[in-house]
Amino acid sequence: MSNQLRNRLAVIGVLLFCFFFTASALAQSQPNPDWSVADIPSQEGRIFLVTGGTSGMGYEDAKALAAAGAQVVIAARNPERGQEAIDQIKQEVPDAQVTFESFDLANLSSVLALGRRLSASLPQLDGLINNAAIMAPPERGVSAEGFELQFAINYAGHFVLTAELLPLLRNSDSPRVVTLSSLAAHQGSINFDDLQSTQDYGPMTAYAQSKLADLMFAFELQRRSDTAGWGIQSMAAHPGVSVTELVARGPGLDSEQGQLWSANREHYQTAAQGALPTLYAATSLEAQGGAYYGPTGENEVYGPLGLATVPPAANDAEVAARLWTITEEITGTHYP
Repeated sequence: MSNQLRNRLAVIGVLLFCFFFTASALAQSQPNPDWSVADIPSQEGRIFLVTGGTSGMGYEDAKALAAAGAQVVIAARNPERGQEAIDQIKQEVPDAQVTFESFDLANLSSVLALGRRLSASLPQLDGLINNAAIMAPPERGVSAEGFELQFAINYAGHFVLTAELLPLLRNSDSPRVVTLSSLAAHQGSINFDDLQSTQDYGPMTAYAQSKLADLMFAFELQRRSDTAGWGIQSMAAHPGVSVTELVARGPGLDSEQGQLWSANREHYQTAAQGALPTLYAATSLEAQGGAYYGPTGENEVYGPLGLATVPPAANDAEVAARLWTITEEITGTHYP
């Protein structure tokens, strides 16, 4: 095959990809950009689990859902912070139905134990918000199973948790799973040759991989739900750049990233603003399975709610299926 013919075929391939990607995007309806927590429909009788709900966007998710009448379970590591979050929510929402469950996403035994406790205590689960995350710790850490810590907490732990809660979700008449990704997913790639960053650890590289994995998981979960008839709407969301504890607890405020973040934080969204795409996905009657929501301002760092730009890598269904299979194997978790 001549180079000229190869180039023509490559151009045709790119054009076909753009056509189908654009058609898919157009098939999803844009949210009302002015949508706010005031537009959340009544969540009376519905039960939600929010991971990492003691601070940041997770806390805002829990508070807004409780204010809409939902029963909310906050799941995180620190019971003291869990109680503080509950107390704060009840100051603003006196009749809030909110409880705390302690668990560690970096320990799959803890994740499985949470799944068993909830399965024994809840009639159904209407919404799962996979929110908890860490970002770019300077040194490579590992989970109880030996996974790179960001891979474990941001992605693998939530993969296992969702599988464990699948029967509870299927008990709901309209279950939703919302998984948090990040703008960093645009810089991510799935490195199957070094999935746990044992050969070469780059803090942001590992973070970007984990957040791309989250986005691919959300899309693959929707595909599998459609195929198997689980009835689950799986969506993804990202908060743009929002003021939370993520930088302070990750690279640190003294790092180059931390200093840049601190210098520009007045331009970033509040945690409450950053939570809106997640809350829309979790509650809006117009939200659609397989969609990706986020702010639509400059570079999607801030701004009104809308459909987020999907990194081309996240649309690779073959890579997503391979990642799913490998994750089942290394975690010992198998979806139906």
